[in-house]
Amino acid sequence: MNIFSKNKDLKFVNYINKKSSKKRLLNFILGCFIIALAYNLFIAPNDLVPGGVGGIAIILNNLFGFDNSLTVLILNIFLLIISYFFLGKEKTKATLLGSLLLPLFLKLTQNYHVYLGIDTEKLLLNAIFGGILYGFGAGLVFKAGFTVGGTDIINQIISKYFKVTIGKSMIFSDGLIVLLSGIFFGINSMLYSGLILYIISLMSDRVVLGISNEKMFYIVTKKDEEVKEYILKYLNHGVTVFKGKGGINEKKEDVLMTVLPTKDYYRLKEGINAIDPDAFFIVTDSYEVFGGE
Repeated sequence: MNIFSKNKDLKFVNYINKKSSKKRLLNFILGCFIIALAYNLFIAPNDLVPGGVGGIAIILNNLFGFDNSLTVLILNIFLLIISYFFLGKEKTKATLLGSLLLPLFLKLTQNYHVYLGIDTEKLLLNAIFGGILYGFGAGLVFKAGFTVGGTDIINQIISKYFKVTIGKSMIFSDGLIVLLSGIFFGINSMLYSGLILYIISLMSDRVVLGISNEKMFYIVTKKDEEVKEYILKYLNHGVTVFKGKGGINEKKEDVLMTVLPTKDYYRLKEGINAIDPDAFFIVTDSYEVFGGE
């Protein structure tokens, strides 16, 4: 029976969608504010340049005294125009709100570091806390399905026209900006900026994906019954059996799949090796597990 066949079901689905949209929007706004806070508390006052248009703004502020928030706004508008012609209307719409909201929060939080009396001489602490806070905000933005524009647009254009991954294009664009910081602020600033960029990437991934407490095993073995019995009886975890076929020899064989807590990772790994030293298995992080017994 189609669950959308009744009006009450449609109303319920619409209610859920609206509630989800509001939550995503709130997370996005909060994420933009946290990014601006991290930028103005720990990053900009220390002339640290973690890539992006914010990094360019810090360099231009040092050279010409330009206001950071105004520079970010102007660069974002310029990049939105480029995005419209190279990426199209729909992708440009997805970055429009973040491109305008972030500069606003940067302006509102511009002097917070003065009010809170953050010590700008301890660069390592500022880099660590700035990276963690910035990454947390970026993770909220990404998890909500938005971006804050800026070099994200450049990365998408490079990826589209030069046939490289977004990750590689980020290394090129943000890495180039970090290298420029070494020219204007010295090698120490460049190293701390690189540290911030690394922490931001780690932290934003943790927010989007969560922390993995389970491991997922895919196991191909000639002794599948023994391995399955070991998992069921000795580790007390469930097993799902898939029917697989080799890509080269087209031999049909069973693939065992199980999810278990990280603490049991080595027990299963060593158990598989003891039962069948020639077994083939893949281990991945499992971030969310629902249902089952």
